[in-house]
Amino acid sequence: MINKRAFLTWWLGGLAIFAVSLVLHAPLAIEAVPGGILDHQAAPDAASVVAIQNAWDAEGLATRARIAMASDLLFIIVYSIGAIIGGRYYRNLFEGALHVIGWCAIAAGAVFFLTDFIETLLQFYQMMRFEGSDTLAWIASNMGPAKVVSFLASAGLLVVALIWEQVLQGQSK
Repeated sequence: MINKRAFLTWWLGGLAIFAVSLVLHAPLAIEAVPGGILDHQAAPDAASVVAIQNAWDAEGLATRARIAMASDLLFIIVYSIGAIIGGRYYRNLFEGALHVIGWCAIAAGAVFFLTDFIETLLQFYQMMRFEGSDTLAWIASNMGPAKVVSFLASAGLLVVALIWEQVLQGQSK
């Protein structure tokens, strides 16, 4: 049974992990890599990946980068489960606009999971091996736009659904 408590536990849990992940990523923004983890995600080729990883290693941040990437993977999994559960909650229990929002949240959550998980897994793999790959870097760097749009869509849709549900409950009193 899909319920609101499960949705909020997973979804808000994912957002909490995201906040922790941001803290873990902060030290990775150094002079040689001003965008920190975002630069690594956007690195289009092996040479760029290696340059970033070497800069982090020179600053004693290689292990920190691995931990931060692992926290990203955990965030992606937990948040995506929450977004999909939330979408199913609204799809299954409501009609009209909330039903449609539910379907859209499921789709956005699934796209977010696929794009961000692929990007981060490929990035993490390169970091764990401490080498770059033109193919993996290219694939990872091209996940960014869909990842961002689907994350914003899933989060925005679920916030709208939560507010809309409260308005509907207020009207039925």
